[in-house]
Order: sequence, then structure tokens, then C-alpha cells
Amino acid sequence: MIALPALESIGFRRFSSAAAPSATPPKRIVCLGIGFGVTKETWFPDLADTGPAYKLPEGLSPLARHKSEFTIVQGCANKFSNEAHWGSTFWLTGANRYSVPGQNMANSISIDQVVAQHLGQDTRFSSMPLASSDNQGHGPGLSLAWNGRGKPVAGIDDPVKVFHKLFSADQMPLEQRQAAIAENRSVLDAVLTDARRVQRGLSKNDTAKLDEYFQGIRDIEIRLGKDEDWLDVPKARSPIAEPEPGLKGKDEIEMMYGLIVAALQTDSTRAMTYRMPGQSLLDSLDLGTNASAHNVSHYSPGPRMDASKARDKAHSELLAGLIDKLKATKESDGSSLFDHVALAFGSNISSIHYLTNCPTILTGGGANLKLGQHVVLPKDTPLCNVWLTMLQGMGINVERHGDSTGVVKELQA
Repeated sequence: MIALPALESIGFRRFSSAAAPSATPPKRIVCLGIGFGVTKETWFPDLADTGPAYKLPEGLSPLARHKSEFTIVQGCANKFSNEAHWGSTFWLTGANRYSVPGQNMANSISIDQVVAQHLGQDTRFSSMPLASSDNQGHGPGLSLAWNGRGKPVAGIDDPVKVFHKLFSADQMPLEQRQAAIAENRSVLDAVLTDARRVQRGLSKNDTAKLDEYFQGIRDIEIRLGKDEDWLDVPKARSPIAEPEPGLKGKDEIEMMYGLIVAALQTDSTRAMTYRMPGQSLLDSLDLGTNASAHNVSHYSPGPRMDASKARDKAHSELLAGLIDKLKATKESDGSSLFDHVALAFGSNISSIHYLTNCPTILTGGGANLKLGQHVVLPKDTPLCNVWLTMLQGMGINVERHGDSTGVVKELQA
């Protein structure tokens, strides 16, 4: 027999825990979603005050030391959004929720999963969505991530679980893990055989349902193949200590940010999202009020508005700390992790349940964006234009994303 050469394009990949680092560090993406939005009076810069010399507003004041390293974008919206409590469901997809006949809600692929399709082949985890047990303000979904069929991707909602997923060795012997994958494959084969028996004579709607079912099976097969590729490759050594159990609110977010940096630093994944908590963050700030995250989002001058402003500042402090960590983490070529990460922070909800002017902060050097700016775009510019600009800036050659109409030239460096 004459064997084919080891061709990466037909599935062969060479993995080694001791492989030499790439001369050029890879691109990564991180998307941080905050749910209910911000305090419009104190978070957004003045619309007339654009460019690099804009005055940083009160809600973003903790980010002052990084002012030259992030850009604020105003004017964007997802035109198909019409749910004032869904801060993240369509944030990264820009989907038309009624575009699929017969469905009450339909979504499409999120930007992180587009990145995962292009950059996730050579990492243990194609993507890693993070979540929180506190889901106020976010809407349907299991994380910020939605796959190519518009189905929700589950997120890990506990820092301890994230740590073990990334860095803890699997205690099951290799042979048993191989056997488990083989068993899962045989189950899939049996299921496919049964499904194909009923293909003939189906209605158009049933055929579409069955096609979606087959795609789900293919997704599982791909995941099993990925697991098989990495069976004998040890996990990376963690650069941080295991988190304490039970972290909530501000402590949880800070630890999740640390885990994001650790995951990217060890090249365990190159696509991460984090659907952040709302209520537990408020509870952790000791504001002297029992207001719910929902009620605070309906603020008016007084205690609710004070709580909303305190939440904004807490997020800015945490984001400033994350940028510090990214800048302090060095790559193999001497550059910083910050230089190769494209990071977006924001929400589909603007303020008090308004769905226009989505709060948007962009930072990191991974998407070749013009940083240190306040950019005001025409009202209701598709937010997906920003996501498309990021994708193309990362070297991912896609023509559109969601309802995008083109790239934002004002953001391109």
C-alpha cells in the first residue's frame, strides 16, 4: 500500500505539548456582554466631542489610564432587535429573529463562532463561552455564543469549573477515554441509520427538521474528532491558582477575566465570550439598596440611578484590570497578549431598555483597529458593521456578518 502524505486539509494535524511557539502570535477574540446596558447620562461621551481628545465621561473614568488604547463607538444598533430585556441574545449575531418561517425566534452565528471556525482548528477548545448563573438582562441563550445553525452554545458558569476544564488532567486512563469515544461513535452510527430509514415520504417541513438533525449529528462527530485529536496531549500548566469556590458578583467577574487571560496565554482557545452577571454584581457592591438589576435599569434620579452609575464604574474598573493583565502578559516574540487580542465590551441594550446606540467599547490590537478614539456613526448603523470590521481586521475573509452593510472605515487603522 502507498499511504497518502499527512495532509492537514483532510484532517491530519500535528500536536505536541512541547511544540515550538509560532513566530507570529495568533489572533484571538474576546466579547464581554453586560446585559441591561448603561447609564446614558454618565457613560456615553458627548456626541459632539469626537476624535482622540474627547472628554472621558464619569462612568468610564476608571479606564483613564488606558484612554489611548480603547475606542468608544456610538450610533450602532441591531435593527431586528425588539425585546427590551434581551441584552445579549442578538448582540453578537445581528440576526433577523423572524427570518425562519414557522419559528417564533431564530438566531444566526455569533462573531466568536465565526472566529472559532477559522482559528479554532489548532487549539484544544475551538471556543470557550463563559456564562453566569445570574442571567438578568440577557434574554434567551446559554451564553453569548450561537453556532452556525443559530442554536445556543452552552457556557460554563463557575470559575472553578472553567479552571478544571482548561487545566486539570483527565483522570480516566487513555484506553478508557478512547473506548468512550468509540462507543459514542457507534451510538451516532445507529442513530443515523434509524434517521435515514424515515427520510422517504416526509413533508417539506419534516425534511427541513431532519436536515437540521443531521447537521447536529455532524457537529457531534466534529467534536468527537477534536476530542480524539487531543487525547494524548497533556493540558497546559495553569499560570494562575485554582479559584476559590462560590465567587459571585465583582469577585466572579475578576476571576473570570483572569481565566480568560490564562486561556489565551496558554493558547487553549482563541475565541472567548463572557455573559456577565447583573444582579450578583449589584449585590456585591454594598450599595445599601436591595434594588433588582431590572429595576436599576429603569433608573431615575435618586438611589436607582446612583446604583446604575456604581455598576458602570465597577465594570470600568474590572475592564481596566483586564487590560492591565493583557498588557502584562508577554508573547513568545516579546509583544504583549494585548497586541493580539480583539476585545469588545458592551450590550444590545443601550439604557433604560432602549435598543438604539448600543454601548460599545473596542480594545486590543488583534483586529488592527484605530484605538484611542470616540467615533460617532450615523444613527442605527448596523452593529454588525463593527463586527465585520473586527473579523476582517483579524484576517478572516468574510463578506458580511448578520445584517452588516459594510466595514466601518473610521475604525480601520
